[in-house]
Amino acid sequence: MCRVMSVAIGSVALVLLGGHRACPARVETEDASAVSGTGGRQPVERLRVKVLQSLPHDPRAVTQGLEMAGGRLYESTGEYGESVVMAGPAGKPPTARARLSARLFGEGITVLGPTLWQITWREGVAVERDSRTLAERRRVAYTGEGWGLCHQRQGDRLVMSDGSARLTFRDPVTFAATGTLTVTEHGQAVPQLNELECVGPDTVYANVYWTDRIVRIDTGTGAVTGSVDAAGLLTPAEARKASVLNGIAAVPGTDEFLLTGKSWPRMFRVRFVPEVEADRGDRRGGLSRVSRGRVPVGPVR
Repeated sequence: MCRVMSVAIGSVALVLLGGHRACPARVETEDASAVSGTGGRQPVERLRVKVLQSLPHDPRAVTQGLEMAGGRLYESTGEYGESVVMAGPAGKPPTARARLSARLFGEGITVLGPTLWQITWREGVAVERDSRTLAERRRVAYTGEGWGLCHQRQGDRLVMSDGSARLTFRDPVTFAATGTLTVTEHGQAVPQLNELECVGPDTVYANVYWTDRIVRIDTGTGAVTGSVDAAGLLTPAEARKASVLNGIAAVPGTDEFLLTGKSWPRMFRVRFVPEVEADRGDRRGGLSRVSRGRVPVGPVR
């Protein structure tokens, strides 16, 4: 993720703070198009969002990460001196909350059972927390920027973005980098990958920064297989006071997602539907308004 100024990786050597040192990780870099030979020919499904429910969201929260796990919604926010991670029922006040030190800018998060990982923007620090209490356990150093983070259960690996077209795979225990993957669409790199959500064995959804677009990525090939137009969720009046779309959380056991953004007053429970189906629907009755290319108003990062 990147930095929001609104109201509202490559071989890597890792050091575990507190005197423990991790060995340098051997990183295997893959260009999916070159490796698989399919990255340039992968068809891209065009999707829109169907709104199922609108929930309140704290407009002061500069959202950087969003995830549902164990019946709780976890959210991390950014800004120096204001970064927090919180957990609780979706649409209600958090029941647990922890603040980062003022020198750290909070970014993406992901939950792995009793563990929560939180990354930082430019500080190269990953924080391991207790997912129930959010109490800090330890810190691990990494190289480069941290934007989005999620966990793929099959293969048991973390997936991290840094604002480029590259995803980095990491060990879920040591946080050591284990490989990288370039994301492409019709053979072209897709930069500005931001907040991430891992779904199923080999799919990652990613916000494309500065846009209302979410891409669906096949982490076996690096190819974009779907493009979600999420424009028009906020009213024009709400959008003027808000910043960019940035927050994707899959609702466990369903094909639904929670979407929100930085300094957004609302969160939306949605389903991604084919563009053709959306065109047949009544947008005023639940499908999001479409305004291609529109970027929510508000100074960002």
